Amino acid sequence: MLYYKTYHKDEDADWVVFVHGAGGSSSIWFKQLKAYKKDFNVLLVDLRGHGKSKGMLQQYYEDEYSFKLASQDIIDVLDDAGIEKAHFVGVSLGTIIIRTIGEMQPERVQSLVMCGAIMRLNIRSRFLVSLGHLFKKVVPFMWLYKLFAWIVLPRKHHSESRNLFIREAKKLYKKEFIKWFNLTHKVNPLLKYFREKELKIPTLYVMGSEDYLFLPPVQKMVQNHTNSILKEVEKCGHVVNVEKPDVFNRVSLNFLKNG
Repeated sequence: MLYYKTYHKDEDADWVVFVHGAGGSSSIWFKQLKAYKKDFNVLLVDLRGHGKSKGMLQQYYEDEYSFKLASQDIIDVLDDAGIEKAHFVGVSLGTIIIRTIGEMQPERVQSLVMCGAIMRLNIRSRFLVSLGHLFKKVVPFMWLYKLFAWIVLPRKHHSESRNLFIREAKKLYKKEFIKWFNLTHKVNPLLKYFREKELKIPTLYVMGSEDYLFLPPVQKMVQNHTNSILKEVEKCGHVVNVEKPDVFNRVSLNFLKNG
C-alpha cells in the first residue's frame, strides 16, 4: 500500500486527491494544503518508489510497471481510506495517472485538475527521452534528471520548481528512477488516445504560458473537448502550483466549487 495522509474537514465535504509527478512527492502540494483544507477533505499520496512509498517499487519487475498499475495503487488507497469518489488534482506525469483513473473507474472521479499536463511528447522531448534511454545505464541518473529539469524549467524564475524536483529526485534509488523513466517509451500512444477520446468528466487544465514543451498540445486539444477548459498562467513554467500558487489555488478552487 502506498503511503498516504488524510486531512478531514467534515463528513459532508468532498474529497480532493493530490497526485504528484515523477521524481517528486506529496510535499510538492505544500502551497495548496492550507487553502484546500478550508473547503475539502484532502488526501495526499506518495507514488510507488517516491517519498514515504520509496521501497514499494522494488516489489515489481520493470516490464510489470505501467500507468495502469500506478493508477490502481491510488484506487487501492481510496478503498483503504473509505473514499467512494473524489476530485483529482495532478501535476506533470501525475496528470497521466489521474486521467487513467478516469478511464478505469470514471464513477469515482468528480472532476480533474491537470496542472502542467502532459498530452503529447513533441520532437524535442522525444529526442531527449531517446537520449536518456541511450545513456541511462552508464550516466548517473541525477545528471539526466537535472538536464531534463533545466530543459523543462529553463528560466530564472522557474528555479524554485526546478530545485524542488531535483531535491526530491535525489531521494530515489537509481533502479526506481529507471523503472519510471522506462514508462516514457509507452506514453505517446496512450497520450494520443487521451487526445482523441474525451472523458465525460469536467476537466480543468492549468498551464504556464512558458510551458513551451507541453502547452501547445493542450491548447489544440481543449478546442475539441467540450468538457475541458484551459487556464493559462502568464510568466509561468511547467509547475504552476509551485511557481504561482495563489493563482493556481484561486483558479482550481473556483473550478472545484462551481464547476
